[in-house]
Amino acid sequence: MKTVRKLIYHEVITSICLVTVGFLSLFLFFDLVDELPAIGRNNPLLGEGHAYLLRHALLYVGLQIPNHLYELMPISVLIGTIFVMARLAQSSEFTILRTSGLGPWRALRLLLVLGSLFVVVSFAVGDYVAPAADRAGQLLKAKFQGRITIGQTGAWLKEKQAYSNSVVNVRALTSNNEMQGIRIFEFDNKGLVVSMTEAESAQFGETNSWLLKKTARTDFQIRPSTDGINKAVESANVTLSRAAEMSWPTDISAEMVSVALLKPDRMATYDLFNYVQHLKANGQSAQRYEIEFWKKVFYPLSCLVMAMLALPFAYLHFRSGSVTTYVFGGVMIGISFFLLNNVFGYIGNLQNWQPWLAAATPGLLYGAVSMGAFGWLVLRR
Repeated sequence: MKTVRKLIYHEVITSICLVTVGFLSLFLFFDLVDELPAIGRNNPLLGEGHAYLLRHALLYVGLQIPNHLYELMPISVLIGTIFVMARLAQSSEFTILRTSGLGPWRALRLLLVLGSLFVVVSFAVGDYVAPAADRAGQLLKAKFQGRITIGQTGAWLKEKQAYSNSVVNVRALTSNNEMQGIRIFEFDNKGLVVSMTEAESAQFGETNSWLLKKTARTDFQIRPSTDGINKAVESANVTLSRAAEMSWPTDISAEMVSVALLKPDRMATYDLFNYVQHLKANGQSAQRYEIEFWKKVFYPLSCLVMAMLALPFAYLHFRSGSVTTYVFGGVMIGISFFLLNNVFGYIGNLQNWQPWLAAATPGLLYGAVSMGAFGWLVLRR
């Protein structure tokens, strides 16, 4: 059995690696084509001599490899395993393995162990390598093409503090991890505006604080008074102050700002979890980010589902030259899983489904299909 395991693992891993390299080459080509119009442009903030060159585009495209690898891992596992299983069935090698003691459950266990290896690889790439590489790529583009921002006003965040609530607007993030265009609105427990602070830029402090630079703070002091008919009214005393630097205590971390400005599906699971907890603690809707969090949890497990789905192809009876058709079918199944995974994320967000259910449904559906195919085609036949 050790020889059988070594044979299957070597064939499947080699096939998956070849499929992955093929897909990555295609994606990297498309990414490079998308970057070609930006080559030669100067950063308007830095002027001449700071153009976005071909080597920068190639570096940015290279930094996108971990993201594509993470997205393609389940599809590559499916196609690579289907190819090996179908080829072994066509050449009658799998029939020989079956007569040598490789039963259906043992074959399933072999593929599940192999799938578990790719689950670990997928999780490591998606949770550690891809977020760091994507952030480096975005900062690289920001260095030569401008700042990182979303929409017209940037990112908005909310924080509850001991005696007040704060709403923070970060317009953009620069390549050196510096925030620009900061506006902080502070409200008291009654919902009245207490102060408004504007800063040209800000840096993340070491101990739960931001260092605001070139700030202008406006304080609104509400005081009661009476008019001539002894009716109680309120008046505001407005005080304006300026400072070159000012420290603002906050629990909003650099990771939270990155989640708000960058794509949430490119962030690490731990960072998404912290951001979801921050949104809930401040009474904000976290549905979208909860779905992305659970997708990050369940997506690597889809490698197991894909390995299970490929096993029935080893029990089919092939005619000459028919392997290509089944491999093409595997490609279509993989693409449909990728599309369904994204569609259920949007539907779950619109219909306010349970986040874990919206993220797990595609994997559960394909898992049920794979177990059904295994039971009907392998066990019964």
